[in-house]
Amino acid sequence: MILALAAQRGWCVFQLDVKSAFLHGKLAENVYVEQPRGYEIKNEEHKVYKLNKALYGLKQALRAWFSRIESYFRKEGFEKEDSEQNLFTKVK
Repeated sequence: MILALAAQRGWCVFQLDVKSAFLHGKLAENVYVEQPRGYEIKNEEHKVYKLNKALYGLKQALRAWFSRIESYFRKEGFEKEDSEQNLFTKVK
């Protein structure tokens, strides 16, 4: 619907590729993970890793990434639409 409106009204539309987006989310809480199988440190197998950033598949990853991109969009003057929480618009 948005793309149809944009085409009809001659709006400029931008999109972004999010294949690695989850790798850029900053975690708000402490998250620890076990050492991956096959990558254990010898004689330290009982230790865990503290994550500094989100990993794909982590429950907190989507929230961490969205929080970061939302703050960027707001800083750049975009507004979040009331009817669609994932749509940001900017009027020149």
